Amino acid sequence: MDSLKDIQDINPIDETMPVIKIWNLSKVYRTGFWLNQKVKSLTDCSLSVYEGETFGLLGPNGAGKTTLLKILLGIIRPTSGRAVLLGEPIGRREVKQRVGYLPENAYFYDYLTAWEFLEFTAGLFQMPSKLKKQRIKELLDLVGLAQKTARKKQLRQYSKGMLQRVGMAQALINDPEVVFLDEPMSGLDPLGRYQVREIILSLKEQGKTIFFNSHVLTDVEQICDRIAILARGEILCVGSLEQILGRSDVYQVIVKGGNQKDLEPWISGIKEINQTWHGQLTGDPQEFLTALSKINAQLLSLNKARASLEEYFIQQLRERGITTSQ
Repeated sequence: MDSLKDIQDINPIDETMPVIKIWNLSKVYRTGFWLNQKVKSLTDCSLSVYEGETFGLLGPNGAGKTTLLKILLGIIRPTSGRAVLLGEPIGRREVKQRVGYLPENAYFYDYLTAWEFLEFTAGLFQMPSKLKKQRIKELLDLVGLAQKTARKKQLRQYSKGMLQRVGMAQALINDPEVVFLDEPMSGLDPLGRYQVREIILSLKEQGKTIFFNSHVLTDVEQICDRIAILARGEILCVGSLEQILGRSDVYQVIVKGGNQKDLEPWISGIKEINQTWHGQLTGDPQEFLTALSKINAQLLSLNKARASLEEYFIQQLRERGITTSQ
């Protein structure tokens, strides 16, 4: 198989031009009292994101994920390299009107209600009054804050999960073509993560292009069309989960009933767990299913086995000697 860096520009959706295109992007910060020390945050990063794609940028803390996102948004400037967003150079005001952004640690006006805060945000885009009211109502419903009690609460009374959902609503107030989310699941409990994940999936159904940073790998595996892994400011690989993790022709199987002797011709490494048989299928799956009825056994599970994204992620970091956030 070719290097994933060789296949990163393959568009899995169609042949349209990328919505986001980055060429050899680097960022160096100057630190120290005399600003005479240099710290590299990004080094020669290149990737493409296509229309309608949900793209996940993964990496440990301090990898440079937020720096890359802020460069794309025009918040900070790159030291070298270039990038294009929606067909225009990054930083253009007219392009910013077509994107939405949820920062990792968003700070809102504590004494505003959700409705008042979204009204303020809509005003920045000079939305007509009638459209503003309709849009706010739609978004509060989308993020699950349409109830009168939640809508009229001041933001200082909101939980972390509720604030994250308000942040998601403000990122969508202008009906953006591209949505940037910086660690949208950070600090959330399982219910909060589920709610944010459902919102992202609903945006995906609408055909939005979504670019988000995360280190919550289980959520990424469920949501993303493609991913990139960033560590120490360098992109290690880019591709779909199938390209990165590979296809698997090996099946893990769980069977109830029958006996071990009858199952051994079909299953290797058999283990009995809670009165069920677990192992790896060695024969043809269709023939195995036919044979089960003859040996009075019932199939409970038959799944292709491959490394998880978490296992692959850890392996990539270990191969490069990265054991902690750098």
